[in-house]
Amino acid sequence: MATDPIPTMSNRRHFLSGAVQGAMGGAALTALAAARAEAVRPASLLAAPELVTRRDADSAEPLLPATGPSYRPVRTLNGWTLPWRMKDGVKEFHLVAEPVEREIAPGMVARLWGYNGQSPGPTIEVVEGDRLRLFVTNRLPEPTTVHWHGQRLPNGQDGVAGLTQPAIAPGQTCVYEFTARRAGTFMYHPHADEMVQMAMGLMGSWVTHPHPSRPHPHIAQVDRDICFLLNAYDIEPGASQPKTNTMLDFNLWTWNSRAFPGIEPLCVRQGDRVRLRIGNLTMTNHPIHLHGMEFTVTGTDGGPVPPSARWPEVTTDIGVGQMRQIEFIADEEGDWSFHCHKSHHTMNAMGHNVPNLIGVNQKDLVKQIRQLVPGYMAMGDKGMHDMADMSMELPDNTLPMMTGDGPFGAIGMGGMFSLVKVRKNQPRVGQPGAWDDPGWYGQPAGTGVRFLQQGDTSAPDARSAPTLAAPGAPTTTTEVTVRKPGSHVHP
Repeated sequence: MATDPIPTMSNRRHFLSGAVQGAMGGAALTALAAARAEAVRPASLLAAPELVTRRDADSAEPLLPATGPSYRPVRTLNGWTLPWRMKDGVKEFHLVAEPVEREIAPGMVARLWGYNGQSPGPTIEVVEGDRLRLFVTNRLPEPTTVHWHGQRLPNGQDGVAGLTQPAIAPGQTCVYEFTARRAGTFMYHPHADEMVQMAMGLMGSWVTHPHPSRPHPHIAQVDRDICFLLNAYDIEPGASQPKTNTMLDFNLWTWNSRAFPGIEPLCVRQGDRVRLRIGNLTMTNHPIHLHGMEFTVTGTDGGPVPPSARWPEVTTDIGVGQMRQIEFIADEEGDWSFHCHKSHHTMNAMGHNVPNLIGVNQKDLVKQIRQLVPGYMAMGDKGMHDMADMSMELPDNTLPMMTGDGPFGAIGMGGMFSLVKVRKNQPRVGQPGAWDDPGWYGQPAGTGVRFLQQGDTSAPDARSAPTLAAPGAPTTTTEVTVRKPGSHVHP
């Protein structure tokens, strides 16, 4: 195991600063800082692959393999794939765990922990049978590890601090080395102070493709392959750093650390076979629901699901620590909602303890509040949909609870919500514009809803519907006789 830091001047300053703080804090801290400084040998990391970082929140183009076996690469939703280099037949990657800033959606930036400039970190793509060497450099203020979730590997490569390896101290680099033994959909995350580190956003997706010379009988070829992780944060309105001790009461529900309307739509061509790889690293389950089309669950982090064990669905529940691989034929044109079906998970930061004010006349109260808060608006007396149309001042770095504009008005969503846009003229993968947003769907004439106008007689006559008896009205009593079976004797 290597214990060397990335060779940058900032790290040298970090360790010099640590030594000064140790001297100020006492001999023990001085000795600890000196020991760490002694372990730092910047030149020795010249053997590591070049560090690659990315900080914008756009979805990068899928990374075509330049060396090794070919495959159709995945597209990471609002993310990217980590490049590698081949050295002596080994595929080498370089991950750096570090503090990052992530735009959750336009108008809000969170201070998180991530890998290579982003949270989640970049997707790692390999091929079954690849020999791998993964350099992990720790730029966090505390020790960490990386657990390769779902992988079959030697016990010493499993990444559990104190159990299978010493933790990676700040400034150190650890080298993991193993073979990708089975194809499937996986993820990576720390197994060191994970309550804090995962709540801060340390995680990433991993895809192992079947070797082209050994096609897997249960893994089909698809036209589009997309992956993302489900994550959640508790960030107070106006703040930017998550509260890491929160157990359940999160207020930002995200896909790849993006909340609607910051999540890009999934744009596909009509007739495409689409695969979505989704992992859940939140503290609760998520029933993921697709409008307009059916899908099947074709794989988990345990491996591909045999076709005989699949069934059609429109919603699948993804439990904590699970991956689900779903596939569908995009045969219905339109803009189709795609979201978590827990209603609070499709809203942005809110107060869960706000009372229900439906039907409450707030007129007099509003007058009093406006004396203290000019411009105050009453909310919730008719429900919360009006908030989607409201333009009210929010604390800095805070997203509206319900937001997003569609072709017919306010969408009124947030959190874990996006769209699958299916178009017959969407370019195929490999052609220019294959992933571009085609804009709003133009519904053919006569296929949209209509609203009744005054005097319209096309609706059923409500007076002809059966009615319940009024209170106090005479009722008809029906007597029912129940006969119990007699006793019987077993032969």
